Amino acid sequence: MTASRPDDNALSTGTDYDTLATRFRPIFAEIASGAAQRDRERILPHEAIAALKAAGFGAVRIPVQYGGAGASIPQLFRLLIELAAADSNLPQALRAHFAFVEDWLNVPSDADQRAWFDRFASGQIVGSAWTEVGDVAVGQTKTKVAQRDGRYFLNGSKYYSTGSIYAEWIDVYAQREEDGSNIIAAVSTQQNGVVREDDWDGFGQTTTGSGTTHFKDAVVEPRNIIDFSRRFKYQTAFYQLFHVATLAGIAEAVKRDAATLVRNRTRVYSHGNAPHVSEDAQIQQVVGEIASWAYAAQAVALQSAEPAQRAYVARFGHDDAAEHAANVEAEIASAQSQLVTSELALRAATHLFDALGASAISKRLGLDRHWRNARTVSSHNPLVYKARIVGDWAINGTEPPFEWQIGNGPGRGSK
Repeated sequence: MTASRPDDNALSTGTDYDTLATRFRPIFAEIASGAAQRDRERILPHEAIAALKAAGFGAVRIPVQYGGAGASIPQLFRLLIELAAADSNLPQALRAHFAFVEDWLNVPSDADQRAWFDRFASGQIVGSAWTEVGDVAVGQTKTKVAQRDGRYFLNGSKYYSTGSIYAEWIDVYAQREEDGSNIIAAVSTQQNGVVREDDWDGFGQTTTGSGTTHFKDAVVEPRNIIDFSRRFKYQTAFYQLFHVATLAGIAEAVKRDAATLVRNRTRVYSHGNAPHVSEDAQIQQVVGEIASWAYAAQAVALQSAEPAQRAYVARFGHDDAAEHAANVEAEIASAQSQLVTSELALRAATHLFDALGASAISKRLGLDRHWRNARTVSSHNPLVYKARIVGDWAINGTEPPFEWQIGNGPGRGSK
């Protein structure tokens, strides 16, 4: 059911972007200066996350009257593109946080919402723990919340716990032990019952903190156990837009590095076209193509965020049909944009090496991280399924799935 519309001032419909971005750009620049080293030495960006927290980055979507910036969803993703250009690990590390924020933006105003807004405004952030690996079937959840002696305890293990190692809270997908209903448990990390491991072993996005989290009788406050059915309806599109923004930021970083390295390069080939590589027409063409792909990726990313903002506003419009249509539009837009930005970012990250010599493969430069990171982000949700969903919508008007899960299938021999 559509929620009651709050006062318009309590909706985050946008702010002056340049003023907002100016607050964070010095932090982005500092983050960018250490990105290659962090990737090379696998240094977790605790200092970078702390700086973003202190500057209020995690509260940009919160309405101004509650201590945030009142940014729209497109403005949030424009900021995330800038952050991803500095270090593509950071938007992904903050992905669960902003989804949790979005959920609280979509509920009627009450004391619980205000308590979470206060936490976000103070700099607290939320990580994720949804996915289970190993002997878990599709649709199965082994992580449970159980009541004992009037208190609630969470037990289980999760992988892909992105951002949780930096967070004060974890958004955990679990089930109630007594009836098997799906819930979200917001669990404080400041307790012995939460054990976070940095064991993510992907070849890209290595510092997102996406490893294992164990919950061993972790205490959960009753008010922080939320029926999963309450989650905001455009959540899947919103989650996927983080990948789109990250890919657009990677393409922008490739453009930056290509232009800088060509500009500063002194060595030339005897069979080149100019006495300085920056004047070589063929190299200029390579960088021009990369720049154009980065421009296109960013344009697609920003356009694809607009439907999510419309879905957010429609939540309070007292028109269930219009809200549903907005949610469908947001989902299709996010799927289409993933297909395009994935290709553009990967193409740019490969073409980068056509503008430079063998010295570009030096580990010191870390230019390979752009391709590894883009390939990792593009692998989270199979693009072939995205294309099929978009095609089925275009041909048959079949609505996209708004939720999906991963786990062991029944096997080839099943009937």
